Amino acid sequence: MQSLRDHFLLAMPHLDDDNFSGSLSYLCDHDEKGTLGVIVNKPIKLTMRGLFEQLEIAADSCECLEDVVYYGGPVHKDRGFILHRGHAAEWDSSLQVTDELALTTSLDILKAIADNKGPEDFMVCLGCAGWEPDQLTNELKENSWLIVEGDSGILFDADSESRLDAAARKLGVNMSLMSREIGHG
Repeated sequence: MQSLRDHFLLAMPHLDDDNFSGSLSYLCDHDEKGTLGVIVNKPIKLTMRGLFEQLEIAADSCECLEDVVYYGGPVHKDRGFILHRGHAAEWDSSLQVTDELALTTSLDILKAIADNKGPEDFMVCLGCAGWEPDQLTNELKENSWLIVEGDSGILFDADSESRLDAAARKLGVNMSLMSREIGHG
């Protein structure tokens, strides 16, 4: 099985699932045990300021207070998943996704971010997306998703509204021209 780690999943227009419709997911882990990712283009009505207040983390000098928090997916919606540039070894609970990117779930990274000592490029997601073994394979066979190699520039340099289209352009696809109708040849 070829790993889809460090790939984007682009929701096809006919995917009507409320959790994934119009979504761009970044896959952080994919093996025989299943798949883990975060949705990276659905900001929620919560800023980093609000998150720090909820967690009672002092962040008076933080430069990111107005940055948005993202809906990361329907699994563990009460947990933070921080996708960032850097190394997993720097944080208590972290997964190295690529040489450049890591996914961290421990509070120490949020405290470092609040103190302007965390990674420069990061995205905080509440919740994650998970697929059981073979579930994603079946959804791919049903044409629910397009797959394209991940790109940290899309994650951290593009605004949330343009990420899905930017990922689709890597495939030479214009999402606005795709039909909501599906078919199998």
